[in-house]
Amino acid sequence: MIRRDGDRLQVSGRLTMDTVTALHGVALQPDGDGALEIDLAQVEAVDSAAVSLLLSWLRRAQRDNVQLSFFHVPDNLLSLARMYGVAEMLPVRSEAMP
Repeated sequence: MIRRDGDRLQVSGRLTMDTVTALHGVALQPDGDGALEIDLAQVEAVDSAAVSLLLSWLRRAQRDNVQLSFFHVPDNLLSLARMYGVAEMLPVRSEAMP
């Protein structure tokens, strides 16, 4: 469900109540300069638990001084984040770092 490639985590599959519990403990330590990006391009389905997961990762990254960003965020996930009033809290980028 998550594959690490250097300072990039590639998430795939479903981010729903049935699956996100196991993902809360994912290591968010970057290999290099203190930045870590999470690619959500291969996420197939989301529900409100996905929003909670992203916020949890963000809180942990901030606590550990890791610059976290999300890219290729599915439209339905952004829509849920807007509905809950937290979209502006998520560091979403349109593309990956070079």
